[in-house]
Amino acid sequence: MKVKVVNKSHHPLPSYKTDGACGMDLRANLDAPKTLKPLERAMIPTGLYFEIPKGIEGQVRARSGLSLKKGITLINGIGTIDSDYRGELGILVVNLSDESVTIEDGDRIAQMVFMAYEVADWIQVDNLDALSKTERGEGGFGHTGLR
Repeated sequence: MKVKVVNKSHHPLPSYKTDGACGMDLRANLDAPKTLKPLERAMIPTGLYFEIPKGIEGQVRARSGLSLKKGITLINGIGTIDSDYRGELGILVVNLSDESVTIEDGDRIAQMVFMAYEVADWIQVDNLDALSKTERGEGGFGHTGLR
């Protein structure tokens, strides 16, 4: 898969750190450090602009080490970069720790994974045939218990 990218930052392009990695680290592209107070949110620019092939999405995910060690995670869980988006990629972060955390220019703040997706065509029906034929049926959150 080829992804076109314009890099308006002074940092290297995202890359896979190991042969088995599925995510590429995204770096903060800041003119000055950004300090986040506890529970403060911010959009951190990357300086990256993408042209992703149709049928592929870029998923922006939290970095587990940053989340565990510093409490920095993504506001929206997983961010989606649609194939037709052409603006700068900004990372929406939140500080979930009880201390202020400073993000420096060049810090690896998130990761991106590319995934293929399907476009759905709705078929409106009066009944869901499969609903009555599954083991789960209408069982909702936690209906199978904890053990």
